[in-house]
Amino acid sequence: MVQESFLALREHNCFFQDLVRIKGKDFLTPVSRILVGNPGCTYKYLNTRLFTVPWPTGSHDIKYCSPQIHDACKALMRLNDYLHIETVKALQGQNLLENKQIQDTTVIDRKESFATSLTEQESVSKDQSSVCVPEDDRSLKNRTSYNLTLLNYMDPLQMLYLKQEPYFGMGNMAVSWHHDENLVERSAVAVYSYSCEDSSVQEGNEQELKGRDPAVWHVGLKVAWDIETPGLAVPLHQGDIYLMLDDLNMTHQHCVLAGLSPRFSSTHRVADSSRGTLEYILGQCELALQNLQTDSDSMALSLKSLEAAVVKQVEEIHNEVEFEWLRQFWFQGKRYLNCTDWWLKPMAKLEEFWRKLEIMTSLVLSEVRKEQQIEEQRNETISCFLLLLKERQKLRKEWTARCQSDAAESLPEDQRPECHPFWTDDNECNMPLPYDLEEVIAYLQNLVQWIE
Repeated sequence: MVQESFLALREHNCFFQDLVRIKGKDFLTPVSRILVGNPGCTYKYLNTRLFTVPWPTGSHDIKYCSPQIHDACKALMRLNDYLHIETVKALQGQNLLENKQIQDTTVIDRKESFATSLTEQESVSKDQSSVCVPEDDRSLKNRTSYNLTLLNYMDPLQMLYLKQEPYFGMGNMAVSWHHDENLVERSAVAVYSYSCEDSSVQEGNEQELKGRDPAVWHVGLKVAWDIETPGLAVPLHQGDIYLMLDDLNMTHQHCVLAGLSPRFSSTHRVADSSRGTLEYILGQCELALQNLQTDSDSMALSLKSLEAAVVKQVEEIHNEVEFEWLRQFWFQGKRYLNCTDWWLKPMAKLEEFWRKLEIMTSLVLSEVRKEQQIEEQRNETISCFLLLLKERQKLRKEWTARCQSDAAESLPEDQRPECHPFWTDDNECNMPLPYDLEEVIAYLQNLVQWIE
């Protein structure tokens, strides 16, 4: 089912090369990817936030572009559940072994405890869930409850150039040495690998080969930031699964070494969702808008507080919504529409909030122009406000440039980055402030100097 899902998603053009940013430059990844997972989840790597194509959970109304995409996402969700159970078993085995060495008696029968929790996860009653569970068991669940999978696809024979593994002579790399980022600390990663092997790609004679077989895909493993200790290359065949358990992703780096046949993989992760979910960012917007009030008679908008700490918090949320969500989403063009339109409504909601935040910025500007405030408070407000506007100006310039880079321009129309939100002075968009904040910043800098 999973193999059919890979092929169906590829057939419906759901895999895309990501435009990532490394050391201030934009690159297209050689591997094509799509993120599937819990509705509203995102995953950020190399300064690019990917948004999940949601798998079909009961509580969400998800419309897919075709029944095959629905079936594919459902199969990946089932694979996710299976890998969660396999990972718990693997870690549980390790923990039992370690505990036996440390002490002969155990307080809880872990096997029984986990069998119950895995088969009845969703149906545990409140009375049952209030039972005291050892910290180890809670931690184990947190570190193995995969909330998304990053799918990868690459056909090495279609690549004009592949980077060579630089330290151990391991040959062509599909993915360079790295740690997986933005994951829950010490969480596991589970990878299902599917190489589309055929009779034309035969394994070489091991005796004749000095290094790894270049026809076969491998995962490379090395001690982090160490090129003296020899690296390890593990062959991956059709349908293989490997797990990176506990702190392996922190203590070691891994790479993916290309074979000759096309390959898919499904890499299941416990993404750190503290700042990466739709629920989180909508909550942040609600928090910021608590400082906005409407006069019941005139309907005029005003700010409840001009305290520096409040202004700072609101403007930081403003920047987060604009640069971590809206611009990240539209930077990826209309690619998600190949699978589902699920994200369009939430993005429209976020943009609505963001427009109110623009109004709030303009209200701060109006207030600091007045001289009625206590001078010390005014100075503090202007200083922190100015810093955040400078950050906004810098990031707007960066994102505008990213959308116009050679790599961006080379993409097909539906994948081409869109610089959104964007407006000019002659646009009839009723924006309270200009897109280019240079004059506003200059005015505030003069105001600070004049006050001093």
